[in-house]
Amino acid sequence: LYKMIANYPNTSDAASKIDTKLSDREKICPFLLRVFTAIGRHNYCRDYARNSLPSSEVQIYTWYLLKRDCTLGELSDLIREAIPETRQRGTRYDYAIAYPDYRGLMYRMRDIGSVTAGKPGEDDGKMLGDLEFEIGDYIDVAIYPPNYNRLPLSRNFAP
Repeated sequence: LYKMIANYPNTSDAASKIDTKLSDREKICPFLLRVFTAIGRHNYCRDYARNSLPSSEVQIYTWYLLKRDCTLGELSDLIREAIPETRQRGTRYDYAIAYPDYRGLMYRMRDIGSVTAGKPGEDDGKMLGDLEFEIGDYIDVAIYPPNYNRLPLSRNFAP
C-alpha cells in the first residue's frame, strides 16, 4: 500500500513503500484514511469534535473503490511500520469506526474487529467496504502490547 505517515518519528522509510499486489491499485487513485491510535484504550467519542481530533494520527493513503480491498490486517502492518513501539509479536489492534451521528452533532464508535500481530485471525481479512466504512469516517485503534497490564477501572472492582 502507498502510504503517508504523519505525527510519528522515523517514518520516512514507511512512506516510500508501495504494495502493488493488485493490478487495480495501479490504476486507481488512493484516498486518505485518517487513523487515530491510543495505547491501552480507544479514544473517546468526545475527542472527535468539530475543531479537534485526537493527537495520535497516522495518515494512510489506501484504496476503497471497486473491491474496497483495504483490510484490517493491512492496516495493522502499516501501523507497525509507523509506530515502532507496536512492532512486538502479540500486539493486539482493536479497530473501531468513528462516524458522525445522523444529526452531525457528535461522533459515535462501532467496533469492527481485532488483529493480533504474528497470530492469524478471522478479522485479518475483513475489508473496510464490508464493514460499512464510508469515506469521511475515521478509524480508531486501541493498541495493546503483549506486556500491557490493564489497571482496574474502579477501586470498587479491586480485590
